Amino acid sequence: MVPGFHDMQRLTSLLLEEHVPEKGRVLVVGAGGGLELKAYVETHPHWTLDGVDPSPEMLGLAERAIGPLKARVQLHQGYIEVSPEGPFDGASCLLTMHFIDRAERLRTLREIHRRLKLGAPLVLVHMSFSQGEWERKVWLSRYAAFAVSSGIDPEKAEAGRAAVDDRLHILNPEQDEELLREAGFSKVSLFYTGFTFRGWVAYA
Repeated sequence: MVPGFHDMQRLTSLLLEEHVPEKGRVLVVGAGGGLELKAYVETHPHWTLDGVDPSPEMLGLAERAIGPLKARVQLHQGYIEVSPEGPFDGASCLLTMHFIDRAERLRTLREIHRRLKLGAPLVLVHMSFSQGEWERKVWLSRYAAFAVSSGIDPEKAEAGRAAVDDRLHILNPEQDEELLREAGFSKVSLFYTGFTFRGWVAYA
């Protein structure tokens, strides 16, 4: 459902690599499922990772995904406040922020910022597109069209579109960048665009 998903993860890793040292420590917010945790530990043999997610079921999937490499990963159930104080050399938050409203998103970003070393990167990707009535309708239609083109049953794709429209907290890109700056981040740069998804790197 995310265009260029694997390349997006690879780009995220490259952006972290620019500042995270060989034996660095990385915070992963919204780590349930474990896909980025697995990607990071496999490609960076000396990184240690802390992953936080509110869902015990998703953290169980993450533990299975990282398998024999779990010695370098600590998993924490809950929201950002249960994660260690750090300081971390970098952080990522992929496909998570659109699940929380603006106020909680700002709080989460501030808590991430507080846990990062000065100048450390945060890489984040989530749904973000223009929220005018016409634009929102068109982009959600495109979201469903991409799902169908990827092999999803049209009825399921439409149900997914309706769920996104009803349940997710989607901001426009300008609002997302404003929140990052309000939380204390600087040098905010867009690095990824995939239909309804956007990705940024910013620095503490």
